[in-house]
Amino acid sequence: MKKLLLFFLMATLFLTGCNMNDDKSKNQPNPDKEVTGTLGEDPDVLVTNLQAPWSIQKNGDTMYVSERTGTIVEWDKDKMTRQKVNLKKTLSAKAEAGLLGFLLAPDFSKSGQAFAYYTYEEGGDSINRIVILEKNDDIWQEMGTLIDGIPSGDFHHGGRIKIGPDDKLYATTGDARKSEIAQDIESLGGKILRMNLDGTIPKDNPFGNSYVYSYGHRNPQGLAWDEAGQLYESEHGDSAHDELNKIDPGKNYGWPEIQGDEQKPDIIKPLIHSGENTWAPSGMAYFDGKLYFAALRGEALKSYDIKSGKLTNIITGSGRIRDVFVDEEFIYFISNNTDGRGNPDETDDKLYRLPLSRLNMP
Repeated sequence: MKKLLLFFLMATLFLTGCNMNDDKSKNQPNPDKEVTGTLGEDPDVLVTNLQAPWSIQKNGDTMYVSERTGTIVEWDKDKMTRQKVNLKKTLSAKAEAGLLGFLLAPDFSKSGQAFAYYTYEEGGDSINRIVILEKNDDIWQEMGTLIDGIPSGDFHHGGRIKIGPDDKLYATTGDARKSEIAQDIESLGGKILRMNLDGTIPKDNPFGNSYVYSYGHRNPQGLAWDEAGQLYESEHGDSAHDELNKIDPGKNYGWPEIQGDEQKPDIIKPLIHSGENTWAPSGMAYFDGKLYFAALRGEALKSYDIKSGKLTNIITGSGRIRDVFVDEEFIYFISNNTDGRGNPDETDDKLYRLPLSRLNMP
């Protein structure tokens, strides 16, 4: 009888210990996390304690990072300031929503203006819009609207905005979990949009009097151009089958008609996809024949050699990565562990920097 009681006591302690370990493993800080550079050099940490960061921008020596919670972080010569953004609409707090894409205007040094893509709540509905912001001291003010009424919902907002080599503003939009709108040319959801910097529709867009540049996208979040002006895009697939695409105007990229290696007439297959694995790709940049893209679920900064088709992990160990930015000397990237889906440490999230010279190593 004593042996039986001892057995039950030991079993109870074992199970209790297992449950305690499970609880501690859920979204708890991980101070022992190490960022590993696969090319032989670890990146510098420039900024810590970011709050669900989304986009990286740079002007001179000053870095700017948008935070989904509705703020812009400025980093200048080791000094960090978190700046308020006054928006005309109520910022959405839904999963994946908030202040997303952020882009300094080409004349920012003179005008203090930038572009922003954000999700707002109105009458019980979520909607995405692209606006002009203007910086005065440490406050950003919404000054005007370029485009409104971009479909939104609980998930799949898209959100990346960039200016192409043609001086047009491009934006990625998600399907708002209504997959059928990605194939509807009349809808702004599930698309790459193209507009003039004043929000008007360019006359040479592929569809008459339409912002739509390409369609059949599920949840695209990365844009980049090579030296020849060719556009590339990164996109979240449906339960894996994430994609990198070569984008041409007016083309159909398949969602929800095809995914992975499936084919249909007049639908463009991806350059590469993740198969049954998941990258959850987000921001993307181009440098020297390679696409560098952030991976959220993949928890890496990855590179894709366009010519050879080789896929490489450049950085691992920082957890979820949301965006990447390249200038003449460095590659920058931000972790995204504080968005409710990561495993943040005590100083997450962070802005990192790695010299471009390290990327040319064999």
